[in-house]
Amino acid sequence: MSSLAKKELILEGLDCANCATKIEEQVKKVEGVSGASLNFVTKILTINMDSNGNQEDVLSQANQIINKLEPDVIIKDKALSRKEKKVLLLIGLDCANCATKIEKEVNSLDGVSSATVDFVSRKLTIEVDQKRDLPRVVEQASKIAIQIESGIKVVENEDKKEEGKEDGGIKKSKAIQLGIGAALFFAAILVELPFWAEFSIFLVSYVLVGGEVVLKAVRNISRGQVFDENFLMTVATIGAFAIKEFPEGVAVMLFYQVGEFFQNMAVNRSRKSISALMDIRPDYANLKVGEDIKKVSPEEISVGDIIVIKPGEKVPLDGKVIEGMSMLDTSAITGESVPREVEPGNEILSGTINKNGLLTVEVTKEFGDSTVSKILDLVQNANSRKAPTEQFITKFSRYYTPVVVFVALAMAVVPPLVVSGATFSDWIYRALVFLVVSCPCALVISIPLGFFGGIGGAAKNGILIKGSNYLEALNNVDTIVFDKTGTLTKGVFKVTKISTQGHESEENLLEYAAFAESYSNHPIAISILKAYGREINKSEIQDYDEISGHGIKVSIRGKRILAGNKKLMAKENITYDEVDEIGTVVHVAIDGKYAGYIVISDEIKDDALKAIKELKGIGVRKLVMLTGDNKLVGEAIGHKLGLDEVHAELLPDQKVEKLELLEKQKKTKGKLLFVGDGINDAPVLARADVGVAMGGLGSDAAIEAADIVIMTDEPSKLVNAIKIAKRTRSIVWQNIVFALGVKAIVLVLGAGGIATIWEAVFADVGVTLIAVINAMRVMKTN
Repeated sequence: MSSLAKKELILEGLDCANCATKIEEQVKKVEGVSGASLNFVTKILTINMDSNGNQEDVLSQANQIINKLEPDVIIKDKALSRKEKKVLLLIGLDCANCATKIEKEVNSLDGVSSATVDFVSRKLTIEVDQKRDLPRVVEQASKIAIQIESGIKVVENEDKKEEGKEDGGIKKSKAIQLGIGAALFFAAILVELPFWAEFSIFLVSYVLVGGEVVLKAVRNISRGQVFDENFLMTVATIGAFAIKEFPEGVAVMLFYQVGEFFQNMAVNRSRKSISALMDIRPDYANLKVGEDIKKVSPEEISVGDIIVIKPGEKVPLDGKVIEGMSMLDTSAITGESVPREVEPGNEILSGTINKNGLLTVEVTKEFGDSTVSKILDLVQNANSRKAPTEQFITKFSRYYTPVVVFVALAMAVVPPLVVSGATFSDWIYRALVFLVVSCPCALVISIPLGFFGGIGGAAKNGILIKGSNYLEALNNVDTIVFDKTGTLTKGVFKVTKISTQGHESEENLLEYAAFAESYSNHPIAISILKAYGREINKSEIQDYDEISGHGIKVSIRGKRILAGNKKLMAKENITYDEVDEIGTVVHVAIDGKYAGYIVISDEIKDDALKAIKELKGIGVRKLVMLTGDNKLVGEAIGHKLGLDEVHAELLPDQKVEKLELLEKQKKTKGKLLFVGDGINDAPVLARADVGVAMGGLGSDAAIEAADIVIMTDEPSKLVNAIKIAKRTRSIVWQNIVFALGVKAIVLVLGAGGIATIWEAVFADVGVTLIAVINAMRVMKTN
């Protein structure tokens, strides 16, 4: 028995779903091919070949088929073109400014296509063009990270043991050191002492409290890292000692260290709170081995293994129930509080919680491909796609600190030389105030924290947002374009009428239509098959041809059957009845003569009307529906829901054209958002500014195709997503205005000689602490 070899080809530019089906069918017929599948969403053609056969010849024939059917497609070998990704955990990363510097330096390395540091989760994500470059880049990136912030430990993200060792507070030895330093500081203030005795006590107090900061500053200067908070605090406090302001020099360092402690504590609590929002990762699985149950890691389970899920346990992997009945809590995945009943034969998803019964489940996906794994990966990597506000803050912080430092230097030197009566000690003190205020930590920490909290809060509500750029884009939605079936309507079709012409009976008409639709997985086809209710002998079907956007041509028992819309009848020059029915009409012709029609009706979703009203209420200017259904049905649903525009009878490629036309018609700079089912709408989802896939629960294609995935089938979740986005933006801008406002006031007062270094410390550490606490309000999404 020969083994199989697998080859994956990326078909760049593939935008014809019908052509994709034909490519798949023709490649399957190539000699030496045991199986072929083409995923239209990911544009990946997977070919399984006999490893002993001529693989080059098979691939050559596959290329010829693709070029013939889709000449504009660019064919790439996935193994050669795939970018390699690595996630490193930066244990002990507490400096937001350093995180920005690490990101900038790693991005400049040869072979790196992108690098992002997520300060909130302390993760450095590196993507390289070539797999062979990855070990070198990881080694260089680790050195850069340790060089920029000494004391951190770089480990691979897979190392869960190391991840658990993150410290969340202050070390006992450091607390004692700070306590003794603070006691000496207060003693020197309260007790009258000679100058040298007073200076000595303040100096010892300063070394105990700030020695670590000074050492870090010196170490960083030797590495070329000048404008960091350690350097600024060192210069400010030594400057205070130089002008004999000993109490203020120690006080600044003491309160800076205490502030840093509270700041780190707040950030760590924030990290834990965000992690808790997505605490859906299962810790273990109960593997059934013979009659025994063995507790193992979910990663060790293979497809086909049998697992047992006890009451109260998380479902560790996707699978099918083979024994037992229970209620499942799906709230962690969908945001829905109503439990779902499952029984043998039902599919269940990882991340849900088994409430009461004992379930025996056959695993259908490995952990890496499971729903919970995809969701966690999506949420954890969301911060690699940064919002324009985050990008602005990163650039701003890069220039803000050096500018303020040089202004402080000029302030210390120029006025005493130019202004009569001005003293160096007075102007140096004012310059020191500038130095203390010049660190942009409040913004660099709180802004990403705010966006990450918003993404986490949305995920808790069953809304997966793939990046803070998409979260921010939801604030500026001008036009929302809906697909009809499965988005605004339930997509549960029923045959409501059968009308025949001539001598054909209703049963015959339904039978021919069912045979014609038997290869299709479209909801309309499923409803016809359900109405027919009998088994179909597919050996009686010949010359099957699906015409995209029209219908099906097929031979059944020697008769030529056409089943489709009026476009198909017109195309085949068949005279048909113009039908005035609310529903989708499938016309049937037998051997070139019109035989009648079948009406299939769909229902509007329960919360669709409420969603449309609320979307208008929160400022969406235009609401449009696109459908391939007939005009009568489309307009009836559009009128019922109060939509602004309805465009019906559209072919898949015409939906993209209509979307582009709506884009041009926009009167504002707002975003165009498309909402579909994520499976048949891949080209439209990709073309919109923001693509939203609904009903992503268990749909890999939906999670792959869209920018935002709504895990349930409720249109009203779109309103929740926009409200979360608006709340996030509001809190982010509160922090920006508050931080910059306080710093600006202190800078002005400092330049005027009114503000002291004490106020400057508050403008730095105090403001950061308040901004971090404020950012955490984002997670309260209800």
